Amino acid sequence: MKKNVYLAIISVLIISCDNGDAPPETANVAPTIPTLASPVNNKLCINNSVSFEWNASTDANNDAVVYQIQIAKDKDFANIVMSGGSSATYQNFTLEKATAYYWRVKSIDSKGLSSNYSSIFSFYTSGVGVINYLPFLPDLVAPELNALVNPTALQLRWTASDVDVKDKLVYDVYFGTTNPPVNKIGDDLTNSTLDVVITGAKEYFWKVVVKDDKGGTTIGQTWRFRTN
Repeated sequence: MKKNVYLAIISVLIISCDNGDAPPETANVAPTIPTLASPVNNKLCINNSVSFEWNASTDANNDAVVYQIQIAKDKDFANIVMSGGSSATYQNFTLEKATAYYWRVKSIDSKGLSSNYSSIFSFYTSGVGVINYLPFLPDLVAPELNALVNPTALQLRWTASDVDVKDKLVYDVYFGTTNPPVNKIGDDLTNSTLDVVITGAKEYFWKVVVKDDKGGTTIGQTWRFRTN
C-alpha cells in the first residue's frame, strides 16, 4: 500500500515538473519592412545596368530572412518586368533604356511569413540621344482609392514629378461616372488640385494626364471612389 502511495506521489511530482519546465511557445513575427536605398526616388540612372540596394530587415525570432524585389513599368505592379529573391540586400538588373521604372522590396522569413512591401521608388534609365524625359506617373493624394465619401463639394488632389526637374508641369483631369472617365473637366491646370461637385450613391472615376513644357505626356491610372 505504501509503495503504491509513493509511486502516485512521484508520478504527480514528475507531471508537475514536466508542465512547469515546458518553455512557452513563441509566436512567429514577420520581419520588418525593408527601406530602399538606391537608386533613390525620382533618380535618372545614367546606365541601364542598374544596381538596386536596400537596408536589411530585422526578425524578432532571429529567423533567416530573404528578400523579394519587383521592378515594374507601372505603380500598380501589373506590368512587372523583373523580379528576384535573395538573402543579399542588393540585386543587379539590365533594363531598357529611356524608360520609367518603379521598384519595391519585401522580406520573408524562413517560416514563410513576409513583411509588407516597402514604399515605391521611381527612376528613369538614360537613353542615347534623349533630350526630354516624360513625367512620372501621378501619385494619388485624395480622396483615397475606393474611399467612401459624403455627397458634397470635394477636392481632388494629386502630386507629380519629372526627372527633368526644370520642366514645368501642367495637368488635364478627366472625371465622371464611366470607367475610364472621358469627360475632361480640367485643362492645362498649373495646380495639382481641382474642386468637383458630386452626388450621392454613385461611383466616380478620375485620372490625371501630366504634361511637361517640352511636349512630354504621361497618362495616369484611373482612380475611383464612391459616395454615400
